[in-house]
Amino acid sequence: MHFIDEAGITVRAGDGGRGCVSFRREKYVPRGGPDGGNGGRGGSVILKVSRHLSTLLDFRYRTIFKAKRGQHGMGKGRHGKNADDLVIPVPPGTIVTEVETGAVLADLTHAGETVVAAAGGRGGRGNAMFATSTNQAPEHAQPGTPGEERRLRLVLKLIAQVGLVGLPNAGKSTLLSRISRARPKIADYPFTTLSPVLGVVRHRDDEFVVADLPGLIEGAHRGAGLGDRFLKHAERTEALVHVVDASYPPEALAGAYRVVREEMEKFRPELAARPTLLAFNKMDVTGARESAERARRLLKFPKEDAYYISAVTGEGITALLDGLVALRRRPTS
Repeated sequence: MHFIDEAGITVRAGDGGRGCVSFRREKYVPRGGPDGGNGGRGGSVILKVSRHLSTLLDFRYRTIFKAKRGQHGMGKGRHGKNADDLVIPVPPGTIVTEVETGAVLADLTHAGETVVAAAGGRGGRGNAMFATSTNQAPEHAQPGTPGEERRLRLVLKLIAQVGLVGLPNAGKSTLLSRISRARPKIADYPFTTLSPVLGVVRHRDDEFVVADLPGLIEGAHRGAGLGDRFLKHAERTEALVHVVDASYPPEALAGAYRVVREEMEKFRPELAARPTLLAFNKMDVTGARESAERARRLLKFPKEDAYYISAVTGEGITALLDGLVALRRRPTS
């Protein structure tokens, strides 16, 4: 399945039905009064969060959504039926913005949460509503008002408590497959992960969602490599795990860490300020432990937040998860 995290759509609510001009026509009643009914309300277009969706893929194939108009009023006091609302499911984490004004209409995060994207038109009043003591036979009714029409931009930001960040091929996908049931594509070349992947992690008495975010490279905030498209998915996270491939010399490891940190800071400084654990991966490689420890000292990274793991063999994974649970429970300043 393709991961689509941005889409543009047009929503058009239904017009209100027009009111009816009608008079009673009954035998032996020479002057029947007005009995024109009101028009029905037009259907609104509503966006509703569905927990069964995880991408905006559906909006690639359909971009225009129209609700039905309200039924027109009828004689004998019969009112037009209100049109049904058009409900459009969207994934959790969808931000809805009006294109013309740039105003954010909603940030939809919880299952069942809704926003009226376009309000249906009001039904017109029939001539029965205009009867007065001085005008007992009104010959006019109201037309229905038109429904709203809007162009919207939908942006999906994944909802995950923990984000895995790091240069391409650092081992984030293998780590996620080790700690959860997620099965991201894994291969020995850069940019294996071309879209974010979510996995639910259960450890001790805690449960949280981890996102494997596509690898960053120098210049990502300007569009290099996969660009900053996926950096936004780290914005909702409570904590980050920075994964580094420890099979290189200490200076290279420190440099790899700094590249990613700088890209996050340039994209959004508060993102780089998230509580972070440093996971030196590939401890199954000879000399990796010594190289990682020297790199940690070069970076002056806190010893208690650095972990030495092998996503392939499972070494150090339990300790890393213990650290993540503790990190999420730390009081925020």
